[in-house]
Amino acid sequence: MEQLIGVLVRIFGALGPVVIVVVVLAVIVLPQAMRILREYERGVIFRLGKLQGAKGPGLIFLIPVVDKLVRMDLRVVTIDVSKQEVMTRDNVPATVDAVVYFRVVDPNAAVVKVENFWKATSLIAQTTLRSVLGQASLDDLLSQRDIINQKLQEIIDRQTEPWGIKVTAVEIKDVALPDSMKRAMAKQAEAERERRAKITNAEGEFQAAEKMVQAAALIAKEPIALQLRYLQTMREMASEHNTTTFLPLPIDLFSAFLKK
Repeated sequence: MEQLIGVLVRIFGALGPVVIVVVVLAVIVLPQAMRILREYERGVIFRLGKLQGAKGPGLIFLIPVVDKLVRMDLRVVTIDVSKQEVMTRDNVPATVDAVVYFRVVDPNAAVVKVENFWKATSLIAQTTLRSVLGQASLDDLLSQRDIINQKLQEIIDRQTEPWGIKVTAVEIKDVALPDSMKRAMAKQAEAERERRAKITNAEGEFQAAEKMVQAAALIAKEPIALQLRYLQTMREMASEHNTTTFLPLPIDLFSAFLKK
C-alpha cells in the first residue's frame, strides 16, 4: 500500500498541479454534467430558470450549475381516492371510494403549469366524485356504475388536460350504505320476488285454464276422445291402487247426462 501511494505521488508530481486540478474538476463536474434517463423517464431542463424542454431517454448532457433537470415518470400512476360522504339525488347517504389511473403525456406542462400534479389530480378526483354522485340516484349508482365511471373519467380528464395529464380510467371500488337502507332494500327485494312469484303463478293458472277450454272444445267435437280419456284415467287409477278392482262402464250410459 505504501509503495502504491508513493507511485501515485510521483505520478501526480510529474504531471504538475495544473493536471491535478483538471482531474479533480473532471471527477466533480462530470457526474453533474451527465444524466442517464430510462425509457419511461423524461428530463425537463431549466437553464438559468428558463424552460429548455424535455429530453430523453438515454444519455443527456447538462451545463453544471447553469442547468437544472427535473425527472418525470411517464408510466401510469394509480391514485386511491379516499372515502367520500355523498348524498345521492334521491337523498340517500352513501360512502364511496374510487381509484384513478392517469399518466403524464406532456412533461413540460406537468412541471410548469401545476405545482404538484399528483396532489392536484387527487383533489380534482375527490371533488368530481362528490359532484357527479350527488347528481345520480341510488339505483343508478348501484346498477349503472360503468356509465358513472365513464362520466367521471371524462370530467377529470378534461380538467387535468392543461397540466399535461391523461386520465385513462376511473373506477368506483365500493359503495357503503347505512344499515337502515340495507334493511329497506332487502324488504323491497323480498316484496319484488313475491310479486313476481304471484304473477308467474297466475300466468300458469291462466294457461292451464286456456288449455282445458281447448281440450273441452276438442272433446265436444270428437266424442271418441272422451272415451279414450276415460280409459286412460281407468288405467292410471288401476296402476296406483292395484288392490282395487274397477269395472269400466260404457261411456254411452252417460250420454244422456252429457247432453244436458
